[in-house]
Amino acid sequence: MLKPTKRSRAAAAVAAAGVLLISAAASEARVTEITISNTTSPMFNGQTFGNVGTYEELRGTATGELDPLDPHNAVITDIHLAPRNANGKVAYTATFTLLKPVDMSKSSGVLVYGVSNRGGRALGTGNVGATAALPAGDGFAYKTGNVYLASGWQGDLAFDPARETIIVPVASGVTGPTFARFVTVAGNVNTRPLPGSGRTPASLDTTKAKLISIARENNVGVRTGVVEIPSGDWAFANCSSTPFPGTASATQICLKNGFDPNLIYELVYTAKDPLVLGVGMAAMRDVVSFFRRAYVDDAGTPNPIAGKTDWVIGYGISQSGRYLKNFILLGFNEDEDGRIVWDGAHPIIGGAMGQFNIRFAQPGNIANIFEPGAEGPIWWGDYNDRARGRGVTGILERCRASHTCPKIFDDFGGAEVWYGRGGVGIAGTGGSHDIPLPSNVRRYYHASTAHGGGPGGFSVAQPALAGLMLARNPNPQTEIRRALLVALTEWVTKGRKPPRSEHPRVGDGTLVAATAKAMRWPKIPGAPTPDNVMNVLMDYDYGPDFRYNDQSGVMTNVVPPIRQIIPTPAAKVDEDGNEVAGVKSVLLQAPLGTYTSWNPVAAGPLKGNEGNLAAGYIPFPMTKAERKASGDPRRSVEERYGSQEGYDCVVRHVASQEVRKRLLLQEDADRLIAQAAASHVLPSDPDNRIARQLCKKLDDDDRHEHDDDDDDDD
Repeated sequence: MLKPTKRSRAAAAVAAAGVLLISAAASEARVTEITISNTTSPMFNGQTFGNVGTYEELRGTATGELDPLDPHNAVITDIHLAPRNANGKVAYTATFTLLKPVDMSKSSGVLVYGVSNRGGRALGTGNVGATAALPAGDGFAYKTGNVYLASGWQGDLAFDPARETIIVPVASGVTGPTFARFVTVAGNVNTRPLPGSGRTPASLDTTKAKLISIARENNVGVRTGVVEIPSGDWAFANCSSTPFPGTASATQICLKNGFDPNLIYELVYTAKDPLVLGVGMAAMRDVVSFFRRAYVDDAGTPNPIAGKTDWVIGYGISQSGRYLKNFILLGFNEDEDGRIVWDGAHPIIGGAMGQFNIRFAQPGNIANIFEPGAEGPIWWGDYNDRARGRGVTGILERCRASHTCPKIFDDFGGAEVWYGRGGVGIAGTGGSHDIPLPSNVRRYYHASTAHGGGPGGFSVAQPALAGLMLARNPNPQTEIRRALLVALTEWVTKGRKPPRSEHPRVGDGTLVAATAKAMRWPKIPGAPTPDNVMNVLMDYDYGPDFRYNDQSGVMTNVVPPIRQIIPTPAAKVDEDGNEVAGVKSVLLQAPLGTYTSWNPVAAGPLKGNEGNLAAGYIPFPMTKAERKASGDPRRSVEERYGSQEGYDCVVRHVASQEVRKRLLLQEDADRLIAQAAASHVLPSDPDNRIARQLCKKLDDDDRHEHDDDDDDDD
């Protein structure tokens, strides 16, 4: 991996020192104190990484305060109701982890901020998608010399110094409606926790709440078999060791006759004392700004990477990818002194957005029905949301006004379309045309993939997935994403244009309605179709106190009425059922089956709906005879490749092509080629006619192919 070119830091450090040494006076709200509680040096049993050497880890806490009257913080829901300290400020304390070269003279000048996922450790990028403290692996993340930082932001998690957590203020005395859902509860259970903290019942009197059961709920929110459970048959209580009505509890509910796994349960109640969750975003902003620019805290404790950061790149995966988009939408990429926070941003498998700045929210939830997640813009360019009457909106509106927009890679796959409503982010709520991407944004859609991608490998057989109709989708994203991380770093630090965007589009007919007919889904014997599977975007009415375009505010209507169903498109497929547009893994271009971005629930109240961020797989027949016997329209593995030699030729050709496009690193290409050769997909037969012809054609193509994919704009 190429190391970023360093700008000269000497002049900047001298000029900045006089200001930053008194940074406490530079802004009213800031990180006021850092405490380093633990240092592990060196990490990874002393493993060295190229010329960078060893890494060390610093763990600690950052305490800060926010001015509730500052316009930079005004967007935080309930900030005006938060308690204030003696300075009239709103305080927080967040954990942080810093992973850096022991010898900071060997650092790249790049600080990579990993947005924690539900309190998990988010450092490093060698194993993209991990949320635990990362092993060294092949050293991909650490050979760069990058510094890695993570900190707590999700306020409803219990504060834990061993994780990435934060203490945010409580708006005491505030009450309001909220709801909780219980789906696929085991049949022998009578007690369940109320999801999420900061949503304490204002009263334990069940006559002031409502619990219903639902026999069936389809993908457009239509319910059947709805039964209200009498208030005397359930309690805010724990009955796990005490018979009903159990021991009173403000964090659990108990059902007298136990939960039925064939039903959905929905509880609506009045909650009190909400957490001011949006403080987590301001804390993240200030923590990054401190480590990027400050030399000392208010007490004189030095910043351990002071003067060593030229660029910052933020990335978030899944929940934290959605959070990253909310962070930019609400203007937090500008710090309180008007400076940019992240130069580059990489939201990964983020889909829509989430509940991060909403009263009584559940930030750990994703795109579940009736919950807020796509009320604001989920598109980067400006777009007139006529369907919902919201006017011209876009994620980048605030950062454009302050000139603090980062360079962005929008990086997601099939599950984010089928469960996370990602198609609306491409085509808007009208669905009739593509929203142009701004010049600072590239979009890479991983065709035919599960959430985060599958485990890869080259095998026809794949295991079943419990509760779903189709087997596990093995199609990976990892190798492409490693190449994208390199490309984004080069774009930020060197100005080198990244690979062109690749994703389905309305304009070329590759983004279509999510039906078998529009997608051209093949009739595969015994397989489900995509009809009525999509987790569609619904236009909810959360009441007048909800700020839709900010994905923020207060929900007064719960469970919200559905105003309308918004067209929620999906990618078109080829004759095999594999998606035709987007970035494609080596496996997808040397397919052994149909890799779907969807996987219906097999049974129960959600039967037929899209599984939660699931995807599926249907293997090809192995032989021509097997294909004919089953009536499968897809060619068999044998007919496609002839022998193992033919399959190996396809893999080599595809890998070489993707390296030229800068969507695959050479080291990963070499590994995949070797892995395919050892896979024994087909018997070896160097004289097989199909294999010989296939290899000759691909070899000729490789000799005549030119690198015309590099450095293209959209």
